[in-house]
Amino acid sequence: VQLQASGGGLVQAGGSLRLSCAASGRTFSSNGMGWFRQAPGKEREFVASISWSGGSTFYSDSVKGRLTIPRDNASYTMYLQMNSLKPEDTAVYYCAQARGSIVLTGRTNYGYWGQGTQVTVSS
Repeated sequence: VQLQASGGGLVQAGGSLRLSCAASGRTFSSNGMGWFRQAPGKEREFVASISWSGGSTFYSDSVKGRLTIPRDNASYTMYLQMNSLKPEDTAVYYCAQARGSIVLTGRTNYGYWGQGTQVTVSS
């Protein structure tokens, strides 16, 4: 399984970005997926997760109501729609494929990781 994250960039506070995660491998449509982020000097933290079907999602408290995590199994792609961005959202964002089909939050529940894409939010 290979994951390719893209769509990062520089945006002003209050703006929007949409990240994409393109997956190879037939397991994409049967596994949960997630987004994590890592700011400079901090540990990688959970952002959002979606079940295999897209029927269940879960968000960290810090992004709830501003970010959504849709997926398109037909195109093997997951997204992170980021609205009302804040400077504290600045980080490298990583997509990951879960070891199971459901929503999962812990890093150890994810077996495959993309390379990361930088998001910078200016104040």
